Formats: sequence, structure tokens, C-alpha cells
Amino acid sequence: MKNFSIEIKWTLRFILLVLAWAIGEKFMGLHDQHINQYAVYTNLFGIPALLFYFLALAEKKKYFFNNQMTWSQGFISGVVLSFFIAILMPIAQLVIYKSITPHFFETIIEYKTKSPLLTRHITTEDALAYFNLKSFMIQSVFSALSMGTISGAIAAFFLRTKK
Repeated sequence: MKNFSIEIKWTLRFILLVLAWAIGEKFMGLHDQHINQYAVYTNLFGIPALLFYFLALAEKKKYFFNNQMTWSQGFISGVVLSFFIAILMPIAQLVIYKSITPHFFETIIEYKTKSPLLTRHITTEDALAYFNLKSFMIQSVFSALSMGTISGAIAAFFLRTKK
């Protein structure tokens, strides 16, 4: 595990970032009075997430690979980081939707099924099936794996040692 200590450290930092982002969304009203803007602003999380991958791989390059890192070494490190994040994301989702914003699912279901601002509503059954803790936990694992792997590949490309 010593070989992965940097990835473990950055995994914990990433989970704290996820929780801080959720608190920020809640504070800005994106989980209730501004729920109509939630989808737009929650996707902006990709920017700090990519930055975190870049910083994690830069640290891995400097301290583990002695400033000589190939793309494949960086990519593997990014995949490992993604795997560790995916393991902890369900816990982060549990904290978010049980403690930080416990009424989020009711609010978004009501918005998606009844809001006059939407041109296309979804059925209550579809909304209940999609907007729930189990669904978001599963989505968070697959998002962490897929988007994390892509982020790791991008960061590794820019951080690789060019010869």
C-alpha cells in the first residue's frame, strides 16, 4: 500500500472536495429554491475534479517517479486513484443525502414532475426510480471510474516526461 499512499491521500482529499461542493450547492440554494439550476452548476464540479487529478499525478511524478513519469505510469496512477475514489463515493453520497441535504430527492422529484418551468416532465414513477440514494450511489461509483479514468489520462498526458 506504500506504493499507493499518494493516491490514498488524494482520494481522501477528493472526497472532502465532494462534500464541500455539496455544502456549497446547498448554501447557494441549488438543492431547494434554485433547483432549476442544479444540473448546470453541479456539472461545473468537473473543473476542480480535473485539477485534483492533475495535482495528484504531479505529486506522484515528483515524489514517487523522481520527476520521470511516462504516460502509462501516470495513467495507471489515475486509474488507481479513480478506483479508490469509487470505493468511497457511496459513503460520500450517504453523508450528502442523509446529513447535508436530506430533502434533496423530494425537492428534485417535485421539480422534475410538476414544475411549470419545464417543457417536458417525467412521470413520478420514473423520477422515484432515478432520484434516490441507491441510484445516486451507483451512479457515483460508475462516474468516479469513468470520469476519473478520463481525467487521469488527460493529466498523465500533460505531466508525462517528454524525451
